[in-house]
Amino acid sequence: MIYPHPLLAGVVELAHRAGDAILPFWRNNVQVDAKADESPVTAADLAAHHVIVAGLSALAPDIPILSEEDCAIDLATRQGWQRWWLVDPLDGTKEFIAGSEEFTVNIALIEQGQVVFGVVSMPTNGRCYAGGAGLGAWRSERGQAPQPIHVRQAPPAGAAFTVVASRRHSSAEQERLLAGLSAVVGALELANIGSSLKFCLLAEGAADCYPRLAPTSQWDTAAAQGVLEGAGGEVLQVDGQPFVYPPRASLLNPFFLALPVGVQWRGTLLALAKG
Repeated sequence: MIYPHPLLAGVVELAHRAGDAILPFWRNNVQVDAKADESPVTAADLAAHHVIVAGLSALAPDIPILSEEDCAIDLATRQGWQRWWLVDPLDGTKEFIAGSEEFTVNIALIEQGQVVFGVVSMPTNGRCYAGGAGLGAWRSERGQAPQPIHVRQAPPAGAAFTVVASRRHSSAEQERLLAGLSAVVGALELANIGSSLKFCLLAEGAADCYPRLAPTSQWDTAAAQGVLEGAGGEVLQVDGQPFVYPPRASLLNPFFLALPVGVQWRGTLLALAKG
């Protein structure tokens, strides 16, 4: 398959190569260090980072890179960027350390604060998601042709409304939102999954909504947001504005809501999120 963006196929292959660099450390008593913010980092994070930086620099030498593992780039510099790569070399480090398969490699291309496309790959099984607004979205198994994916407008007959939640992060605001949403759409089924795979479940029509009223960083969300938007979804701030990535001093995200475009309960979700 020829992807509809000239850089997308190269980024998909690069994400797989980064995953190959991670796997020798997985379930292998990897040493865990703490960064300045107390979040964990391992040699696997750094190995993937080096592979991605080298690969992106070869693929598009004119596009700067903002990676979780090299994010101390001053705002004055970043404000001059028109296009940049936003990278999480190993999203779900805590899952990786725990021996779970639910960690990913995330690479997104940003232009004027908007996600052009994103790639999310799973090193343990070779699965990869790719997509962007106006481009489409695909899921592939390594070595196989990508298959188009799309959000669903409603659960299948007899199935519950499925909300994707974080296994490790929630908040009182999020619990109130879930209770209010259940009153409107019926009993909720919670799908707990790590890393940016939460967006990907929506993108492939396996879930209905992903509210995140708890902290994330820009590199946690951008790549999977591209996949979701390509699959017919949207990501909103709680005030209903589009979720974007302007250069700003803090690399933390505001709270957000991820959902299919055009669903009847969109207004209810926004009202609940606003409190």
